[in-house]
Amino acid sequence: MLETVIYRLVRLDGDYAVLESEDGNENRVAHALLPPEADEGNIIKWENLSYEIIG
Repeated sequence: MLETVIYRLVRLDGDYAVLESEDGNENRVAHALLPPEADEGNIIKWENLSYEIIG
């Protein structure tokens, strides 16, 4: 089973989004991998190789 990680979308940076996990680690991902309505401040769940807005 794959790990579930909860992130906060810290900022959008061109074609990338900067996500910060609950333990403070930053991760840059392609903005295109996130749901189209994703915006700074959203809480994002990564599970089963996909991202979902949960808050």
